[in-house]
Amino acid sequence: MHLAELNIGRLSQPIDHPDIAEFADNLDRINGLADRMPGFVWRFQDDSGNATSVQAFDDPLIIANISVWETAADLERFVWGTIHRKFYERRDEWFGKMTEHHFVMWWVEEGHRPDLAEAKAKLAHLQAYGPSDEAFGWADLRSAKLWEKSRCA
Repeated sequence: MHLAELNIGRLSQPIDHPDIAEFADNLDRINGLADRMPGFVWRFQDDSGNATSVQAFDDPLIIANISVWETAADLERFVWGTIHRKFYERRDEWFGKMTEHHFVMWWVEEGHRPDLAEAKAKLAHLQAYGPSDEAFGWADLRSAKLWEKSRCA
């Protein structure tokens, strides 16, 4: 089994607004890093190489990231052990606070590429029922520890 994840965020301004420029200007860099990481399998993207032009939700300021990793450790290493962490730590500069779950993980068969509908259903399941074998967060992976040090909830 591989690990899939969906992470959403609500931008404080449209992606082409100057206040978001530093985030937007580094998307290719961070996505390229992910693509080269050990254990990276796949990520959802549009023709530009990211997914910011895909309107995944009714709110056009919500952007989504879906990816698949060989193991939880591979994803954890990318999120918390690379320059990605520095951008995560600055998220308040570009994103508003989310009042519901904005991150979900689930296991997929090797070779499976989740679409947006599947990912949104996993997030909705986590929001409605809490963590389960079907949809969960970092706290539900016993081996994951780096998120705790980064105070990710």
